[in-house]
This record gives sequence, C-alpha cells and structure tokens, in this order.
Amino acid sequence: MNRREFIKTSLLASSALALSSCIRGGFKTGSDTQKAMEMRTDSHGTAVSLLGYGCMRWPTIPPQKGQEDKREIDQEMVNRLVDYALENGVNYFDTAPVYCQGQSEKATATALLRHPRNSYLIATKLSNQNGDKTLSEGQKMFENSLSIFQTDHIDYLLLHNLGGEEAFKERFLDNGLLDWLMEQRKKGRIRNLGFSFHGAPAGFDAILNWHEKVHWDFVQIQMNYIDWKHAGQSGSWQGKRAANAEYLYGKLAEKDIPVVIMEPLLGGRLANLPEGPTQRLKKREPELSVASWAFRFSGSFPKVLTILSGMTYMEHLQDNIETFSHFRPLSEEDKSFLEETARMILNFPLIDCTDCQYCMPCPYGINIPRIFAHYNHCVNEDYIPQDSTSKDYREKRRAYLIHYDRIVPRERQAGHCIQCGECLKHCPQQIDIPKMMQKIDRYTEKLRRENPAEI
Repeated sequence: MNRREFIKTSLLASSALALSSCIRGGFKTGSDTQKAMEMRTDSHGTAVSLLGYGCMRWPTIPPQKGQEDKREIDQEMVNRLVDYALENGVNYFDTAPVYCQGQSEKATATALLRHPRNSYLIATKLSNQNGDKTLSEGQKMFENSLSIFQTDHIDYLLLHNLGGEEAFKERFLDNGLLDWLMEQRKKGRIRNLGFSFHGAPAGFDAILNWHEKVHWDFVQIQMNYIDWKHAGQSGSWQGKRAANAEYLYGKLAEKDIPVVIMEPLLGGRLANLPEGPTQRLKKREPELSVASWAFRFSGSFPKVLTILSGMTYMEHLQDNIETFSHFRPLSEEDKSFLEETARMILNFPLIDCTDCQYCMPCPYGINIPRIFAHYNHCVNEDYIPQDSTSKDYREKRRAYLIHYDRIVPRERQAGHCIQCGECLKHCPQQIDIPKMMQKIDRYTEKLRRENPAEI
C-alpha cells in the first residue's frame, strides 16, 4: 500500500469509527446531552483520544523478599484496565521494548489482542539507545514489536529518547536505520513516524531540522505547567539544560506537527502536591482533582494530539476519564493562575525522577527510583526537618527515617552508592544521580545522628 492509498484508507476507517462511536455515544456531536471522550485528529485524519494510555507503569505483583528488583506484571489487572479504557473511548496505547523491564509490550499486546484491531492505536519505540546500534539490530527490534502485537503495522513509531544531534546520528543516521524506517512508512508498516525528546533546545532544533526530508508525523515532548516555563529549575538537571515546553511546543506548532505529551503530571508530582498548592487549586475548583489541572493545561493547546498518563490503578484511570470526558480547556486567566502555582511549587526541593526505571538495575544494588520516591514523598508530606530546635523536629525525623527503612532496605540505600556514574547515561531527565545520592545520604546520616540538616 502506498502513502496516498494509506491516507485514503485511514480517512475512511476514521469516518467509519467516528460514525460507530457516535451511535455508541463515544464522540461528541452537536445533539449529545452527555459528555464523551475528547478526541483529536492526526495528520491522516485518524481520530485519537486526547487521553492516551502510557504503558510504562503497569501494575505489578508484589515481589518475593530479596527479589524487589524483579517486577512481574499483574496481567489480570492490566486486562481490566485496558478493557475499561477502551469502553470509555481511550484508543491510544503507548509502550516501548524497554518499559517494565522489557515486559510492557507483551503485557499491552496480551490485553489489546482480546479486542478488534481497529479499536485501538499502537504506539511503540525504537529503543536502541543501549547496546548494538546497527541497522540489523534496529530492524530486528521493529520486527519483534510487530510480532508481539501480531499486526502488520505500527500506528505510531518513535525514535526513542533523543537528546541531541550526536545520538540521533549514531542511532539512526549513520547506520541507515532512519532511511529504512521511512521505507517501512511508505509500505504502510508504519503509519506515523516521530521521535520523543529529552534535552536542550539546540539538540531539539537539530533533529527538527530534518523535517523537510523526514516529514515527522508527530513528536513527543515533556509538557506540564512546571516545565512550560521552568524546565530544569527544580535543582535536578545538570546545568539546567532542559528545554522549556513552551519553546518545544512553539517550534512544533510553527511546523504544524501534532504533539504527544509525556509526563503531564511530572512523574506524579503534580497529582501529589504539598499542602499549600493543593489548597490553592482546591479553593478555585473544589470538585476537581489536583491532577485534572495538569491534564487540562496540556489539553488546552490545539496542536496536542494526545496526553499520556501511566495509570497504574483503576481509580487513576476513572478520574482521568472523568477529566477528559468532561473536558474544559483552561482560560488565559486559568493559565496565569497555574503559572503562579508553578512558582509556588518550585519552592519545594523535589527531585525530577519520573520512576522510568531506565537507571535500573544499578550494578551495585542501589534502588535509585525508590530512594528518590521516598525523598519526594517526605517533601510533599512536610517530613523534611530542617532545624533540630523546632518543636516538630523529632516527629519529622522519626517519620523520615522509619519510612526510608520501610521502603528501601538498608543495603540498597543511598549510602551504598560508590559514585560510579553508570546511571548517568541512562537517565532521560539528566538527573545527577550520584550527586543526589550523596546529598540524600549526607542528610539521612545527619538525621540518624540527630544533627541539624544542612542540605
């Protein structure tokens, strides 16, 4: 099938799906009295749910003692989540060969293959950032994804986790892999070709400049109301090199390229805010969840195609479906209100870890994501004691230390980090992990000695 025939077929399929959905109440029409899933349209006319399912955080079965690094996916729960999502209009599912320690594609496919192929859209990635970067290995990875999903095409294929021109050249240009992927798109085996980006503006511009030759069908960026203007200002980025989402989105909108949003909740941080920002949002919209503000922010921009959310639990999925089925874009006044809220949140020294697990396993057994999750949890719950003379110092100190020992075994805590730096090349957030491990360990040891904290 050539590209012209594919576009024609996609338009026909999209129209048929839209008609069917209107009959079922799946799309909004002028006569609808009930709200339905908000939909956007890609460059081929395909209807895409504004809420996309991010399959990086599937629920897992509790591991046996001593095997905490081995997470087995709870397939029965995944099936239930996928069924509920499809029933409520979610049709975009985003996975990758490296997600969930290599289990995500299989788990996602197992759940989706129980449904008609035209009821869902598959987004997966060329995750060739580690190991062999040859053409044959890239081809093998792509063919393996097709095999897992038992399909003859991938709806949205991404060059995964690009941060600059050098990696782009090494992984996709010099080996001829990008040319091969473009050929697969002509054959209809890839419906949309794009990339996901983590990095600085110069790197983004260099890759985007290939648009004339490649014709990027979509691009995936990290965007939320913190990263809109303040990417890299929470203290974790090396040299504060992150590109503001405002810049990335603006460049894509100029070229009329559809945008897929990752980390709309900034690794869950914007769903679990400290008390002050939480009360500020609740006072303005008492009936809405804190998370809904972040989703509405990203969805208020017209070039946004879908917003990914890693919904591990049914209550998260249900709340998000409520937001996107009764979708209300933000007003300019709302956006200004969120900008003020963002500045308030930045006063809290959180670590920008999104629990992607790319840094794992640590060769020395350090549970990096759990350590960061513990620290961020204590910041959010105000259990970061700063002054040993304050009246609540002992209570906060005790809460911090007990929670740390409870969720991270002593032998996997920050004090055992040897500063090898192996994790640095894997972190898409570019967190200086060894430095943060050192700071957390120093802070924790001071608490254990009941000394004032100076972090």
